[in-house]
Amino acid sequence: MACTTTVVGLRPNLKSINATTTGCSIKLSSSRSGRSQMVIKASGEHDVAKKSGKSIQQCEADVVAGNAPEAPPVPRKPAAPPGTPVIPSFSLKSRPRRNRRSPVLRAAFQETYLSPSHFVYPLFIHEGEEDTPIGAMPGCYRLGWRHGLLEEVAKARDVGVNSIVLFPKVPDALKTPTGDEAYNEDGLVPRAIRLLKDKYPDLVIYTDVALDPYSSDGHDGIVREDGVIMNDETVHQLCKQAVAQARAGADVISPSDMMDGRVGAIREALDDEGFQDVSIMSYTAKYASAFYGPFREALDSNPRFGDKKTYQMNPANYREALIETYADEDEGADILLVKPGLPYLDVIRLLRDRSSLPIAAYQVSGEYSMIKAGGVLKMIDEEKVMMESLMCLRRAGADIILTYFALQAGRCLCGEKR
Repeated sequence: MACTTTVVGLRPNLKSINATTTGCSIKLSSSRSGRSQMVIKASGEHDVAKKSGKSIQQCEADVVAGNAPEAPPVPRKPAAPPGTPVIPSFSLKSRPRRNRRSPVLRAAFQETYLSPSHFVYPLFIHEGEEDTPIGAMPGCYRLGWRHGLLEEVAKARDVGVNSIVLFPKVPDALKTPTGDEAYNEDGLVPRAIRLLKDKYPDLVIYTDVALDPYSSDGHDGIVREDGVIMNDETVHQLCKQAVAQARAGADVISPSDMMDGRVGAIREALDDEGFQDVSIMSYTAKYASAFYGPFREALDSNPRFGDKKTYQMNPANYREALIETYADEDEGADILLVKPGLPYLDVIRLLRDRSSLPIAAYQVSGEYSMIKAGGVLKMIDEEKVMMESLMCLRRAGADIILTYFALQAGRCLCGEKR
């Protein structure tokens, strides 16, 4: 659209106008004061009136004398489509849509934000040198701890994701009923931590504390011959596992086992070994959920018998999460986690409202795989649903989100394409 610029008070020398003004129409007119005006009509969107060289006082005097410079006309009111009913405007003092009428206003009043710094990237590792795809989790791999792991962390750091949590696929030959490999200081996880810290000293490393990857029974604790999961004996093993991970360089110890009293015991064990600065992120409200299936395939850690309902929480329970919350706070947890994420937004909000500690949410493997599958089948827009789901977890009250989408979402937030 052509634009018109009016400059007041100039005596133009038309001969001096450069040939580059071709395409502009120039005319002289007189203002109400009798002064000459040069009107330049150009096609460029960003053409600016030439400065007259007047002082501020002269410009103000012109305005006071009624010779204000011309500006674009008042925009006309957009016409409604034919057939629109003509009615009196509603007498509304409040119209919430006013704050939603443009992208700039929507951004100005947005309450919740997503950043790559909010993500913790779960990574599966194994002893092999090649990365192995996980069938139930498209885009996820068991990473070789010496090569693929470093490469994936580098990609994540490039888009601002600088926190990871490690999950090991332990060789079957090393699994035992008591999970002793969990605290082997030269085991897969401690080795990977040392390697990562040597390469990326400022990387924030979360670790998983539980016996299921190391147990020949596939449970998070030691199993008695009658099938009972032994609580206190398991906690004893978990304390040794936590200390081994801290010694390797872990920043945040994350007990996911749901044994009673384990947060306090781990805190004491860490402090006794001089690791007072190592944080504990407790899986405070971890439910016995059907959404964990793909994860168990990734680690080959399905229970050999039974289920985990005697230690993980009943999905039907809401208030029970507060019992776990108050216990973990009292025992010294630094971060409280809810798992799964999206199906338990109400629990995330409950913990957010009742605790001043940071709240974490785990967008688990089942959630990830469903979004991926829906995207492959063209039933949903994968990227939009991914970003909306993460925003919902933040809106519910999560300060950080453990998500397999961390790299993909980080790229999206940085404006990169997949």
